[in-house]
Amino acid sequence: MPKKGKKMYPKLAFFLSILSLHILTTSASDPDPVQDFCIPNTELGSTRTSRFNLETCKIPKEVSPEEFVFSGIKSPGNFSNTGLSAISVTPTVFPGLNMLGMSFVRADLKVGGINAPHFHPRATEIAYVVQGKVYSGFVDSTNKVFAKIIEQGEVMVFPKGLVHFQMNVGKSSATIFGSFNSQNPGTHRIPNVIFGSGINDELLEKAFGLTFEQISVMRRKIIFPKEQGNV
Repeated sequence: MPKKGKKMYPKLAFFLSILSLHILTTSASDPDPVQDFCIPNTELGSTRTSRFNLETCKIPKEVSPEEFVFSGIKSPGNFSNTGLSAISVTPTVFPGLNMLGMSFVRADLKVGGINAPHFHPRATEIAYVVQGKVYSGFVDSTNKVFAKIIEQGEVMVFPKGLVHFQMNVGKSSATIFGSFNSQNPGTHRIPNVIFGSGINDELLEKAFGLTFEQISVMRRKIIFPKEQGNV
C-alpha cells in the first residue's frame, strides 16, 4: 500500500495544481450567468461583495423589451481637448447588460484627435472602425509595438491589460465602436496615472529626467477628464 500511495501522489499534486490554476483564472473574470438575464431591481438595492455588486433581479414578467435596448450612442458625446469623445455603455446606464460579462463604447475622433495610451485591467477590447481612418495599436510586454492604420469596416483587438492607443489620421472625423469582455473593464490612462495620481515629484524627476517645473507644466497640459470612461 505505501508504494501505491507514492505513485498516486504526483498525479494528485498535478490535479490539484490544474484545479488551482482553473480557480484562479475563472475568479479573475466576470462570473458566468446562472439565469437568462438579470435586470436590476433598483427598489431592492444590491449587496456589495469583495469584487461585485450582487443585484437583486426583477422577475421576468416585470421586465420590458425596452430594458434590452440602448439609444444613447446615436450621436457623439462631448469632445475633450485631445479631440476625443467617448460614451461608455455599462450596466450602470444600460441595465440589459447586467451579469452578461460585456460592455461597449462609442468613440469619436476629430481630425488629428487622439485616444491617449491607456489600458483596461479587466478586459480585452475589440475596436471596429465605423468610419474614418485610424492609426491604432498596442504595446506588448516586451515593449514591441503592433500598430497600423485601420479603416472603415476593419477591426483590431487589444489584448487584456496591454497599453493601446488611437489617432485619427484621415481627413474627416472617425467613429469607433469598442466591445469589452467585462461589464467593468476599467481604464488607466497613462498620462493621468503618471502625472495626475499624486506620485512623488522627486520620483518622477528621476524616472523621466524632468525638472519640477517641467512636471508642473505636464500636469497642467496633459490631464484628461475622467468622464471619458472606457475606450
